[in-house]
Amino acid sequence: MEQLSGMDAAFLYFEQGNAPTHIGSFAIYDQSTAPGGKVTFKGILANVEKRLHLARCFRQKLVRVPMDLDHPYWIEDPDFDLEFHVRHIALPHPGDWRQLCIQVARIHARHLDLSRPLWEMYVIEGLDNVEGVPAGSFAVLTKIHHAAIDGVSGAELSAAIHDTEPHGEPPPPDEEWKPEAEPTTAELAARTTLNNMRSPFRFWRVMGRTIPPIARAMRGDPAEEVEGSGDVPRTRFNGIVSPHRVLDGRSFSLQDIRDIRKRVPGATVNDVILTVCSGALRKYLEFHRELPRESLVAMAPISVRTEEEAGTAGNRVSAMSVTLHTEIADPLERLAVVHRGTQESKATAEAMGARSMTDISQVLPGSLSGLAARLYTRLGLANRVKPFLNTVITNVPGPQVPLYFTGAKALGLYGCGPVLDGMGLIHAVFSYSGRISVTVTSCRDQMPDPGFYADCLQASFDELQEAAASPAP
Repeated sequence: MEQLSGMDAAFLYFEQGNAPTHIGSFAIYDQSTAPGGKVTFKGILANVEKRLHLARCFRQKLVRVPMDLDHPYWIEDPDFDLEFHVRHIALPHPGDWRQLCIQVARIHARHLDLSRPLWEMYVIEGLDNVEGVPAGSFAVLTKIHHAAIDGVSGAELSAAIHDTEPHGEPPPPDEEWKPEAEPTTAELAARTTLNNMRSPFRFWRVMGRTIPPIARAMRGDPAEEVEGSGDVPRTRFNGIVSPHRVLDGRSFSLQDIRDIRKRVPGATVNDVILTVCSGALRKYLEFHRELPRESLVAMAPISVRTEEEAGTAGNRVSAMSVTLHTEIADPLERLAVVHRGTQESKATAEAMGARSMTDISQVLPGSLSGLAARLYTRLGLANRVKPFLNTVITNVPGPQVPLYFTGAKALGLYGCGPVLDGMGLIHAVFSYSGRISVTVTSCRDQMPDPGFYADCLQASFDELQEAAASPAP
């Protein structure tokens, strides 16, 4: 039995009826590369079963403490049922990209069953009319609760179910898996009492690590002050979200992205992606006559996972605020200032101690965190308080070699994230095998036209690429 960290548990406390807090990804596969040229659902079940030992979250379920007086625990589920978690559906004819996005969005909108291990996998066949994809291909959508993984550990989980060759086999387990009996109420009460007795000491230890770097950042040399994000304007994405989701996206050549970044000395691939998203937001809001004069601001998660924590589940993330400079029309000029801003934001996060900030969540009582989340929703505070971000842009680096699932080659990898009251738009950025995908998840009421937003992403990229290819003045 293992207790969740405060940050992992926070994703449970903040989950509301209109806003589940799981994350997901989906990939499209060409089954012609599989042995015999065909993949069966029975074969997929057998393949996943052989890999359950490679990720602990597959068979771990939650045990919550009464009244959330302490953070929950993971136990090995004694009633684990693989066929509950792996499911099989098909798209109707013609099976195109929009149909796939609509189906993924509908599934993504549904809550996970918190009484079982917190993941589901959907095999979606019938992809017969997706541009650049062979007829007869299929997709696999995987949903996992954010309490169990972050973006980096999610990428490691993806590696657990894939091979680098069609005939790959997983390594055998080091030991036989053993289920655990659920703890009694008395046992949970005893653990809670002990943890709460220690809580004041944990609090002061965390404050002792956190306050000094914050103080150093606050009293830094004025000549070296970094640019702040300033006032965050309110947009359509800063209100209360509905329970319904939309999804769409575009994929770009990684080499094209690398060529673009060369036009701004020191710029990174991530800077180019931020600029593409910025341009898409500008075009989308300008079309709807809602573009603010002030720049939109994004939150970009930062992994603080150490080498010793590689391969572990859970969340090891902090965040930095990025000014997107949506007020700038010229794409190259916007790339230059976005690059400068990300450098300064990284410096601020390092000065304040990004990892120490994540430790604060460990000492917050679960009941207090849950109450705050429920009040935020019930009082409609997303419509009343000043927004602190307009969107999330999360960039997860992936493998640059082809991956295979049950022998089928992955042709593209895409992400889907949670949206919450006050944060109704998230951009999931995945890189894989020479491509980078940008997939947006939003509330259906806030973005009724996701296909148009995807067109804005493409137009923003095309505009930036054309500007980067033009001779320097």
